[in-house]
Amino acid sequence: MPRRRDSYAVSVTEPANPAAASGRRVAAFFDLDKTIIAKSSTLAFSRPFFQEGLINRRAVLKSAYAQFVFMLAGADADQMDRMRAHITSLCTGWDIDQVNAIVEETLHDIVDPLVYKEATQLITDHQDQGHEIVVLSASGQEVVAPIAKLLGADHWSGTRMVVSEGRYTGEVDFYCSAENKAVAARELADKYDYDLGECYAYSDSVTDMPLLETVGHPTVVNPDRGLRKEAVQRGWPSLAFEHPISLRARIPTPSRAAVTAAGVGLSAVAAAGATWWGVRAWRRRR
Repeated sequence: MPRRRDSYAVSVTEPANPAAASGRRVAAFFDLDKTIIAKSSTLAFSRPFFQEGLINRRAVLKSAYAQFVFMLAGADADQMDRMRAHITSLCTGWDIDQVNAIVEETLHDIVDPLVYKEATQLITDHQDQGHEIVVLSASGQEVVAPIAKLLGADHWSGTRMVVSEGRYTGEVDFYCSAENKAVAARELADKYDYDLGECYAYSDSVTDMPLLETVGHPTVVNPDRGLRKEAVQRGWPSLAFEHPISLRARIPTPSRAAVTAAGVGLSAVAAAGATWWGVRAWRRRR
């Protein structure tokens, strides 16, 4: 990550010694959508998915309302469960190689521009303190991985879907949302010896309360109504990120081989086809 300082940079309150007081390591856990990225992390994938026939017109229209709820107000636990059920039904039988090719070809369009300038500075501040960067997202693991790598993250975790004979079975192996996001954080803490009491976490959604409660330094970013209320009651810091920039302009573009190695997949939200791009494409065809 570039080490350019800006006037709006968020101060990370950590001792000069980058290690935790306990001698263990410190991590900063970041949610992805609407925390680092200004919209759903794979929103742009919906257009090529629709054009390549993975998403039909009915799926686009059926999912549009759910996407607006997520984008404008955040999704509560019940809405997330309904979206997950819809996604697993929609993606059953999708060919992994086809999804791989679509995502690889459009990855750079997705990240340019999506990332909040303030988020890149905050990540840099943590890195300067010697903290490791971890991205946790309900989006598909194969989508989270290449984006996290572009951000300079050390580790990441996303939703893992079951694959059999090169196709999605429609089952979810691990849904990285709500309590499971806290589970992922604890597993990573055990694996990499993080002192969770000294760790940081950033999220926009009330569904990530379990993650925020797991660390010693929780902060809300662009919080939805429910999370804003909790933050006020608990005295948690609240940040407003407002300036999306081109990630490609700040971080070198990876090679085709690197993107392929990172893996591809689908988002736990955007893969449902809930996007204006799909709706507009359908209208043009009419």
